[in-house]
Amino acid sequence: MSLQQQVEPEPPRGHVRVVYLGPVAPHWRVDSEFGDRNLVEELRQRILARLLLLPPHDPQFRRNRERIVRDAERENVLLEWDLGVPEDEEDAAGQF
Repeated sequence: MSLQQQVEPEPPRGHVRVVYLGPVAPHWRVDSEFGDRNLVEELRQRILARLLLLPPHDPQFRRNRERIVRDAERENVLLEWDLGVPEDEEDAAGQF
């Protein structure tokens, strides 16, 4: 049995939902359902710094979104995106 099989996954330390508010700045809001207040607030500040002036159709958004996903994984926080369109439309459009 490998070390990875012996270690059970830890439960998430928190949850954040990144919500697209529309084309007028501020574009983003970060909500949380649970988790340590300090952990969530620090992650929220990093997310908003990466997305400050970026609407979802901006080419930089995709790169920053990937960084946010890695950051949430590193912190063991559940990450949810609400871009205002269904996920299948989001993928089909290839914009987000």
